[in-house]
Amino acid sequence: MPEKLPFEFVLTPEFAASPYAAYDTVRARGPVHPIDFPPGFQAFVVIDQELGRAALADPRLSKDITVYGDYFRKVANDDDILLDSNMLSVDPPDHTRLRRLVSKAFTPRRVEALRPRIQEITDELIAAMEPNGRAELLDEFAFPLPIIVICELLGVRPEDRHLFREWSELLINPRFEEERQRARAAASRATRAYFTEMIEARRAEPRDDLISAMLAIQDEGGLTDKEMISTLTLLLIAGHETTVNLIGNGMLALLRNPGQLKLLRDDPGLLPSAIEEFLRYDGPVERSTPRFSTEDLELGGVAIPRGSMVHISLGAAGHDPAAVADPSRLDITRTENRHLAFGHGIHFCLGAPLARLEGQIAIGTLLERLPGIELGIDPEEIQYKTTGAVVRGLTALPVRF
Repeated sequence: MPEKLPFEFVLTPEFAASPYAAYDTVRARGPVHPIDFPPGFQAFVVIDQELGRAALADPRLSKDITVYGDYFRKVANDDDILLDSNMLSVDPPDHTRLRRLVSKAFTPRRVEALRPRIQEITDELIAAMEPNGRAELLDEFAFPLPIIVICELLGVRPEDRHLFREWSELLINPRFEEERQRARAAASRATRAYFTEMIEARRAEPRDDLISAMLAIQDEGGLTDKEMISTLTLLLIAGHETTVNLIGNGMLALLRNPGQLKLLRDDPGLLPSAIEEFLRYDGPVERSTPRFSTEDLELGGVAIPRGSMVHISLGAAGHDPAAVADPSRLDITRTENRHLAFGHGIHFCLGAPLARLEGQIAIGTLLERLPGIELGIDPEEIQYKTTGAVVRGLTALPVRF
């Protein structure tokens, strides 16, 4: 068995700057590595693309954290709204039931119907930035765009959008320190209280939003209020966090590769393939949410005991030289891009069509409206978050134009 990777492996600034280089240093030892993350837990990380694809669809790897993980069972029992009673943390048949209820809101046809509104929001945000000649692209553009879109879908009041950005930051980050545990628990309670109030309001007075639509089929789908609140929280966070990082990481990739930027600006028809390349090259999610082995099994020649946690590094899979030619090179013209950025199998990201559409509109419009856009700081000053969260995103992206 390969040597165990230390807890700090995924928390160093070096890993944050380039997890792909970090994984490359251990790739020769095998496709699966034991890792001390969370600390003291028996865990493994898969870094091979084909093995990762198989693991994501393996029914022996459960998402039910309350059954197979003592560490996460305690977290769920501590009233963690993100780890309880939603599609991300249950197996079939509950997963099948919950996903079926929500999937109607994210069909390609319904997502495409959002195009005019997404374009309108994008234009308004860029118009607000233009007179200044510079901007912090995350705060002024990449965050507000998907937040507005998902909040409008759910029916969240405009004046409350900032709350969900604050709560989201706390809910998605690991809680190893006691202070962070308290802050995350408080965010969980606040989010639960907010959606409880919204559900009661929509019961009394339905509107044209997703909460009202879910209430209309609540009895038919056997949906409890607890499941609805947890699912709404998941949709809100997943519905913006990945898109923020897709836009931020994608724009940074272009700004660091001026030849590719010019190619895309000259041929906007490359936008769909460019988005797929951004997802592979520096995707918004570094690794999957954890799975737990329901039996003793083997992955890539490594024995995985029952009850072990298994991480799949989606980022490392995108840089697997056995699956991707010259993986460290950004190439927006790649025609076969079988990345795992949105996962695989029954837990494949439900919001993938929406994220792709938002990414295409956002990046395409930025290049069209701001032809002189460039980094506003030295490239060496760019920093990624080092919280140990599954998502991968920048702390800031200053630009000038």
